Amino acid sequence: MAGPMTDSHRRFLQTMMCNGIVDGSKAKTLHRLCCETHKVSYAPDKLDEFVNIINTHLQPMFMQIRKGMSEEDGQRYYALVNLADTEITRMASDYSDNELELFRKAMDLIVESENGVACSTDILNLADKLQSKKMKKKEAELVLQRLVVDKWLCEKNGDYTLSTRCIMEMEQYIRNMYQDLVKLCNICHNVAIQSQMCENPSCGIKMHVPCVARYFRGRTEPHCPACNEFWPHEIPVINRSQSQIPSPSQPASSKENSAPSPKTSRSSRLRK
Repeated sequence: MAGPMTDSHRRFLQTMMCNGIVDGSKAKTLHRLCCETHKVSYAPDKLDEFVNIINTHLQPMFMQIRKGMSEEDGQRYYALVNLADTEITRMASDYSDNELELFRKAMDLIVESENGVACSTDILNLADKLQSKKMKKKEAELVLQRLVVDKWLCEKNGDYTLSTRCIMEMEQYIRNMYQDLVKLCNICHNVAIQSQMCENPSCGIKMHVPCVARYFRGRTEPHCPACNEFWPHEIPVINRSQSQIPSPSQPASSKENSAPSPKTSRSSRLRK
């Protein structure tokens, strides 16, 4: 049975509500600050237990602090997510119908791509094909910028990917909508969007890039962990100080430092 909710837990939760998502090191610092401020016992290795107590008390409100992983570099994150919708994890921002439709179509391009990336040109070309209300490309550019600021998408050199926050909060939606496309990482067993895939037609497992780096570290002859075929992809090198890849038993899910607090929204319209 979970322990009682103390002022230290409430302070931690309040900060998460303000930030939405924080990286693992900031979560550890916040944990210590909350415990020391309210003069309660602090143990550096008890962060997850501390969060679990909060989650137990958040259950009636259909909220949860989840632990996830950046698909880019393996950095660990903690995010406050809304579980109010049993089929779709709600978006935490208020967008119009055509803005949500553009976001959904951007997700389509990203998830259906081989590497989990969609270029801005391909997304903007969809602006005048929206069913709800067509957009000018300039308007679509502003929507994409807003989605990046709100931490739903990540952008680098004109390429867009799903953010850590997006994957963590919308995991069920992604699984439901793209069940024939989305696979789980063979190492951490969580949704893999940016990933490498085994080229053996009878295998086809996927692994996150940081999971690939960890699994094949120090191996001169990389072979698929499932079928033992040669792994033909480039083995990335991830900085150990950044990579905090969870073990397969931990929940894990592009990189960000903060996000606005979750709000009830109209994300269920994404299914339209």
